[in-house]
This record gives sequence, C-alpha cells and structure tokens, in this order.
Amino acid sequence: MTGYFLQAFIYLVAAVIAVPLAKRLGLGSVLGYLIAGVVIGPVIGLVGSETTTIQHFAEFGVVMMLFVVGLELEPKMLWGMRHRLLGLGGLQVIVTVLAVMGIAHMFELAWSYALAIGLIFSLSSTAIVLQTFSEKGLSKTEGGKSAFSVLLFQDIAVIPMLALIPLLAVPELVEKSQAVVAKAAEHHEELSLVAGLPGWAYAIVVILAIAGVVVGGHYLSRPLFRFVASSGLREIFTATALMLVIGIAALMSLIGLSPALGTFLAGVVLANSEFRHELESNIEPFKGLLLGLFFITVGAGIDFSVLFDQFGTVIGITVGVMLVKFLVLLLLSFIFKVKGSDRWLFALSLAQAGEFGFVLLSYTVQNNVLPESISQTLSLVVALSMFLTPGLFILFDRVILPRFSEAKNEREADEIDEQGKVIIAGIGRFGQIVNRLLASNGVQTVVLDHSVTQIDNMRQINIKSFFGDAARHDLLHTAGIEEAKLFIVAIDDKDRATELVHYVKQTYPNVRVLARAYDRGHHYSLRCAGADYVISETYRSALALGTEALKNLGVHPFRAEQQKATFVETEAKSKEKLYQTWAESTDEDRFNTSYVELFMQLESTLGEAMKQERTDKHTKSERGWTPPPKRFNEEVEQDLVDKHES
Repeated sequence: MTGYFLQAFIYLVAAVIAVPLAKRLGLGSVLGYLIAGVVIGPVIGLVGSETTTIQHFAEFGVVMMLFVVGLELEPKMLWGMRHRLLGLGGLQVIVTVLAVMGIAHMFELAWSYALAIGLIFSLSSTAIVLQTFSEKGLSKTEGGKSAFSVLLFQDIAVIPMLALIPLLAVPELVEKSQAVVAKAAEHHEELSLVAGLPGWAYAIVVILAIAGVVVGGHYLSRPLFRFVASSGLREIFTATALMLVIGIAALMSLIGLSPALGTFLAGVVLANSEFRHELESNIEPFKGLLLGLFFITVGAGIDFSVLFDQFGTVIGITVGVMLVKFLVLLLLSFIFKVKGSDRWLFALSLAQAGEFGFVLLSYTVQNNVLPESISQTLSLVVALSMFLTPGLFILFDRVILPRFSEAKNEREADEIDEQGKVIIAGIGRFGQIVNRLLASNGVQTVVLDHSVTQIDNMRQINIKSFFGDAARHDLLHTAGIEEAKLFIVAIDDKDRATELVHYVKQTYPNVRVLARAYDRGHHYSLRCAGADYVISETYRSALALGTEALKNLGVHPFRAEQQKATFVETEAKSKEKLYQTWAESTDEDRFNTSYVELFMQLESTLGEAMKQERTDKHTKSERGWTPPPKRFNEEVEQDLVDKHES
C-alpha cells in the first residue's frame, strides 16, 4: 500500500509543477503532462515498469472524454454546421489518410501498416488547439471556426477508427501474441457475453445492446436523474454519472465492442437532456485527471534511446507529417474559400498530430496491427509535433498576422467629402450605438476608423464611414474639426485613445471631447488627458442589471430605483477624491495604499447610504413611480427570513 501512495504522490507532484508552468509559458496543459511524464520517467527515473499498467487504467479518461464530446453534439448544432463538418472535416481526414498512406507505401510498408499510420496522423490536437484559440481570442475568427469544425469531425471519426483498427490485425503479430494471451488466460478468465456464439447470434446481441443504450438513455435516464436530484446530494449525482459511464463501458466490453463507442453514443443520446450540463460538470474532473494521468504515462513511457538511435528518422517523419498536413489544409482552405490570415491560421493550427494519436497507437499495439518498435517511433513523432505547435502559433502571431494587418491598412486614407457637427473616432460596438442614436436624431456625423475590415462591414449595412487615422491633422481638418462641436473617442486601443484625447484637446481646445473608458484606470487616464466627459463602457449596463437583480429579489421597483440613484450619488461624491489620489501618485504606483484605503471608505459609506431612507420619496430617473405601501420593506424582509428558515 505504501508503494501505491508514493507512486500516486510522484505523479501528482509532477502534474502540479509541470502543468501550471507549461500553461504560463503558452505550451498548454497536454504538453505540461507530457513534460511531467518525461521528467519523472526517462530523465530522473522515479517511475518505471508500472507505467504500462497505470496507462491501461488511465485510458478510461479517453472513454470519459468521448462521453463528454457526445454530450456537446446537439443535433441542431450539428445540422447547422453540417457543410463545414462533413465537407471540410471529412475531406481533411480522408485526404490526409490517403496522402500518408501513399508516402508510407513508397517506403514499402504493408498496406495495413500504412492505413493505420494514416489514421493516426490524420488527427490533430483538440486540447492544444482549442485552448490556444481561447487564450488568444481566435475562436470567433473564420479560421478558428473552420478549425473547430475539423477538430469536431476528427473527434467523431475516432469512433469508426477504433472499430476499424482491429480488422487490420497482422497475422504474424497475432501469432506472436497468442502465447502471451494464453499464458495470461491461465491466471485470469476474460468475461464475455458473446464467447462461442455464432455470427448471427453475436450480431443480434450487439444490436440489442446498442438499442438498449439508445432507448434507455432517452427514456430511462431522465426519471433516474430526477429521482437522484430530488435527494439534494451532489455526491450521489456524481456517483450516478460515474455509474452510467462505467456501466455502459462494461457492457460494450462484455459484447466485444469498444467502450468508447458506447459512451460516445450515450453522450449523443443525452445531449438534449436537461441534465446535460450537470452530467458534464460531474464527469469533467475525473476525465481531466485520468486524461492527464494518461498523458503523463505516455511521456514516462517514451524511450529516448529510440530518439537518439533514430534521431534523423524521427525528425524527418515529424517535419514530413506536419508539412503534409499543412499542405492538405492549405489546399482545403482554397476550396472552402477561407481567406487572408484565417487561411494560414487554419492550416498552421492543425498541422500537428493529436492526443488521440497516442490512444490509437496503444490500440494498434494491443490489437496486433503495428509492432512495438514502430509504435515507439511514431509516439515520439506525435509528441514532438505537439511540442512544436506553440511555435506555429508564435509564427502566426509575429510574422503572418502583422503582414496581413499591414497589407489591409496600407491603402491610402479615404477622401472625406462631408463635414459634421460631431466627429466619431471608432465605429466598433460602442461607436455604432452612439452614431445610430445621433444620426436617427438628425445629427450630421463623420465617422473615422483605422480598420479596413470594420469600415467595409459598416458600408455593407449603409453606414457611411471613412478609413483613416483620426489623429492626422489633415483628415480632421477635412472632416471639419474647427467647426465641430463634439469629438467622440470610441476606439478599442486604450493607449491610442488616451493619446488621441490629449492631441485633440491640445490642438483644438474649443471642441468638447467625450470618451469611452474600459475601466477605472483608463477613465482616470482619459480625464487626465483632458476629456470633458468620460464614461466606462460597462457602468450603465451594470447599474441596470444590478437594479433588476434587486427587483427579482423582492425589492419594490420604487425602492430599487432609489437605491440605484443613491449608489450613483455616493460614487459621484467620492469620484473627485479618488481621482486626485490617483493623479498625485507615480505612474508605477497609481493604485497605492492611500487609494485602496479611500476606496474601502467609499464602500463603507455606500453601505451606510443604502440603509438610510430617502426623505424626498422620489427617484431622479423615474417621475411616475408609486411609492410602496407602508411597512412594505419590513414585510418583504420578514418574508425573506421566513423563506430562508423554511
């Protein structure tokens, strides 16, 4: 028992240290787990022969992953992205498999070997790519959406791949493994419901099992989950979720099918269930830990002697695979009209092999499709390609994306052929609303923006705007800055917005400048630069939502509006003191101890102000409110106490 505790401690320490460091360096959690395994395995030798045994246990994380993938595949979502999913994703897998097969056949590998290798290398790293997209804000780009479609198809394609691989078994490898299997069978009898059944009977059992999963998941799971949820015990719901996954995996194993196939199918069936999110949140921690353990064992099991002995071969295969996948993806981007920098993002982000490659490699060895020697080499290729993926994103960020941005913004500024009382710098989500409100009231505006894409988007919906840098004197002159009454700053870049406010107030002091701030610090910077009026972009919407929250909690609408007005008034009284404290501090220590203490005093004052009754019985925002009946607040508070006690 002590030995198990020590081994568990070693694996957990490695994960706790390596994974946060890897994420901080932008490498992703999967690479963190792989690095942790490499360190405790080949590098310092803290783990050894037990790694293979642990890996078999950890592979259940893959089963859980496919269950979670199934839960996310709502039929409506799949139908909406069917063209990209089947077209782009399907072609990527098929063309990559054929390309790798062709190259492998050129090196005189058997067709079964070539097909298995093609399937392994057709997959990309869902974990690394989606995490990087999320961190860099690329998920909503055209390239990000296309990449997601391909990754989703790949995750689904793993199921038929797991079903196909056993059919590729090589007779010579089967014969060699029979002796080992026979010897193991002497000590352990494999449980099976289909052993000795004729083919027709086996087919009936398989159909009945799959039908049972589908029908049971649709009709029986909901009453079961409602019954469990009524207990109010979260741990029992977690136990039920684990029972469901483990039970289906066991059923599939008993009839000779892949456990991953059954759990994936169950996940799809439950995708429309009202308990879907609860199931996912309960399974996620176990899935994450087991997958992490699986990747650690993969790293710990890497044989560096193979890398050193076959260094040129491993590097050559890695570069070759990534180049082939890149070219296939680039070709598909032309066919499906993915343009500009999105095309390069799409092709570079998916050029690596993926974590499911390790799963398929392990599966091919278990089913006598690939020999252990080839599997070791290919494991190094998969791992190395994943290690290189952050470099591809750096290449995109620092080399490719700037070139496309420069190319877009290199064109000459538009010729401004009109003037207005109001000049608006920036036509993003904030500037659009301001411009629409003014234009609908007959105010003549001139809109400037330094993004070609944004300008073109506005022109498509008949909003006239001009491409150009609002800080340029000649453009402002043409737009009529000397006669303008207002200059509104609504650009996204905080530093550039502050500089623009400073420039306009210094050059055209008679023009009132109204500016949008991102946060409190930016608010102070804009005010210091000379802006006449500054508003934080989320302030009013947050006030409105907070007021609505009070109403939903039982506070009378009149009282809620009063509290909102009190909040605004109290903040306004402290605003000048906070700003002066900030302005008197150094640039390196703007939010110092004095500022923090003053802010805490504001919070205390705010709390006291909220407890007081207003004497005017009115609100400044609504004149037609009917005051609440006498003792309304006391009655509401008593009702809340009674509900809490019950």
